[in-house]
Amino acid sequence: MRRPALALAATPLLALAACGGAEAGAEEHASPVPDGVVEQYGTLDDEVKERGGRTTAGEWTVSYIVEAAEPWFEGHGQHEKFREPASGETHHIEIIPTETSTGRIVPDVPVNVQVIDEKGAVVDEQRLNFYYSAFFHYANNFSVPADGSYTLRATLGAPTFLRHGEESEQPALTEGATVTFEDVELTREG
Repeated sequence: MRRPALALAATPLLALAACGGAEAGAEEHASPVPDGVVEQYGTLDDEVKERGGRTTAGEWTVSYIVEAAEPWFEGHGQHEKFREPASGETHHIEIIPTETSTGRIVPDVPVNVQVIDEKGAVVDEQRLNFYYSAFFHYANNFSVPADGSYTLRATLGAPTFLRHGEESEQPALTEGATVTFEDVELTREG
């Protein structure tokens, strides 16, 4: 699989856990970051290295992962139904928007992805859903007509959450971003 070269830096949470917590050299103190959070970001970095890429656009660091089409649970509360990939769905494309300054995965982001062929035609476009998994992410299944090299264009809207701060401050993440990942090899094997 041909992908752009990446330099994956450890997230601030992983760096904090690696140094034993907030106090440098305080080996007798356990990390204040829960093991599950450290594991989540480690798994995310491993999967991006193996099946994806990462880029930065201002306040946003955006990662993608491409896998074979996947099932999921739909519904809420006590009405969950297991949904297998629909006929023709070939790939599960994940987008993980993080805040560049903190490395935190950002919730409540409207995310749309276009899969663009070598001629510049959009072959599929989906609004992504927010998923609970080994790490939080946005994703959907896509139908890609043929194996080949594609461009992924991810458009992130401004998150819908409220922001704390002082009146004199500029609130964080008030603008979305559009990023592209070129030369992404998409094959029927995912």
